[in-house]
Amino acid sequence: MTSQSEPTQHPTAAITTVPTVEAATEAAGIQPPLDAAEGAVMAAPGWSSPSGWQRLPRRAYRVFLYVAVLVAIPPTLFVTAALYANRFKHDWTWLALAALWMFSISMTLWVAHKRYRHTYWKLDADGFSVRRGRLWQWETRVPTSRVQHLDIKRGPLERAHRLASLVLHTAGTRLNAVSVSGLDDVDAEGLRNYFSAQIDRQEDDDHTHA
Repeated sequence: MTSQSEPTQHPTAAITTVPTVEAATEAAGIQPPLDAAEGAVMAAPGWSSPSGWQRLPRRAYRVFLYVAVLVAIPPTLFVTAALYANRFKHDWTWLALAALWMFSISMTLWVAHKRYRHTYWKLDADGFSVRRGRLWQWETRVPTSRVQHLDIKRGPLERAHRLASLVLHTAGTRLNAVSVSGLDDVDAEGLRNYFSAQIDRQEDDDHTHA
């Protein structure tokens, strides 16, 4: 994919969500390039915040797959029971059952792969960014100055795979929270420590100028 220039944004600007169309190379499966490492900071001992686009760890795909299966099972079983109850009334019932399960399995695999393969995150001097999508990309940027507080959530599946979900809460913007699931535990902790330090620094500056 040819490198796309990032739109310049003032650090105090509101969160913006911008749809873009990827280049043909991305459609061919070529991974997006990493941006130049600029404005990197140390968020925690042993953790250097990356400034290029980062992919989710492979473990996230397994978690997304399990979640997709859990979501797909109830409606699939409901339709299966309805078709099976009428198996003696229609000759095409067994064919419909086979088609149903093939469709359900295919959609489950596709949703999990799409969620894993086309989610990227980045931390740089401008703030935190999340990019989703393939042909149509949605990029959300959170300026560091807008972050009020943040949460780290871990469900049973995420804890078992050493993953976490990060939620950034902001103020005075159209989007008051931005979340990304499937982060590596170390990255989630590093991001939390980084933004916590920035929030404390901003509060100290406010008290100093008060």
